[in-house]
Amino acid sequence: MRRFGWLAAVVAACMAAGAGAAEVGGVTIPDTVNLGGANLVLNGAGIRTRAVFKVYVGALYLTDKRAAAADAIGQRGPKRIALHLLRDLSADQLGGALNDGLVANLSEAELARFKPQIDELKATMEAVGAAREKSVVTIDYLPDAGTRVALDGAPRGRAIAGEDFYRALMKIWLGDKPVDRALKSGMLGQSG
Repeated sequence: MRRFGWLAAVVAACMAAGAGAAEVGGVTIPDTVNLGGANLVLNGAGIRTRAVFKVYVGALYLTDKRAAAADAIGQRGPKRIALHLLRDLSADQLGGALNDGLVANLSEAELARFKPQIDELKATMEAVGAAREKSVVTIDYLPDAGTRVALDGAPRGRAIAGEDFYRALMKIWLGDKPVDRALKSGMLGQSG
């Protein structure tokens, strides 16, 4: 029986190596990230498709897992939405998709209230420019700074103040009219 001890050790090592990440659509997604000194856990991830094209793998990170959209949106503290691109996207495509998601999920009054932040987001997406396949766009919320967009870890534009604005952004993926219903389910950890 001792002869098989090495086999058990190899199996355990392999399982431990894969324990820190999930795979979605061929993309390895970390189970945890550190954001501003806080450890966030992967709430869920899924694939954004448009027509027949796979556009990106979206991942949601929170301080505590939430299965309901309202609970995820309402959770206080740092948050991250990571978009792992599965195809090249222009700044217009990135910014336009975010704007369309906001228009679909916010009332006229909310759109008017957030107009300065939306304009700042548009400028930030222009600063991101074109993003290549396999790039990662992160949209973070840091309580001391606001909403921060980065491309492959490099911050772009200025931080946009207001946790309420980040909650509005989350509705693009988790709102009543999400950009992709299967992606919403995945980000809420509801898909297998």
